[in-house]
Amino acid sequence: MQTAGEELLGLQKKLKGVEDELDKYSESLKDAQEKLEQAEKKATDAEAEVASLNRRIQLVEEELDRAQERLATALQKLEEAEKAADESERGMKVIENRASKDEEKMEIQEMQLKEAKHIAEEADRKYEEVARKLVILEGDLERSEERAEVAEAKSGDLEEELKNVTNNLKSLEAQAEKYTQKEDKYKKKKLKFLVTN
Repeated sequence: MQTAGEELLGLQKKLKGVEDELDKYSESLKDAQEKLEQAEKKATDAEAEVASLNRRIQLVEEELDRAQERLATALQKLEEAEKAADESERGMKVIENRASKDEEKMEIQEMQLKEAKHIAEEADRKYEEVARKLVILEGDLERSEERAEVAEAKSGDLEEELKNVTNNLKSLEAQAEKYTQKEDKYKKKKLKFLVTN
């Protein structure tokens, strides 16, 4: 049969084991909290990146609308210049005695026609460039949204891990308190025994 001292020593060993395990779970809790904070930061960064890309897409779409308007204006000017050139050609055939003036007018209209074509080509080029940018940004947005979803999923897993570690820590703290109470009880018994003897 164990003496009070042996039983007390056994309780002290169990208490030491519980305290060691408590320290281990405390470290696990700290690691889980750090991982959770990192995951939340990644999710926040991904959400900020998505918001930034949405703003950039909005700006590109506005630029695309302006490019379409410029292209429509340039095409209208081109059509008007072509009509004017046709009218000028018909006028040259009808009025041969005003050839010099008509030739000067024709040169101006040809310059206007070239300018209108240049404007139309430039507007078309800008339209295609903006359209390519929009496709690239949409791809970036899709990848950022995927990263945000992954970060949110990891954050949920870490929160569950943190919850489990916290529950284990509470259980260990309760066991440690129980063993501490038993140790105090046996110490009092031992002291009482020594005093009476």
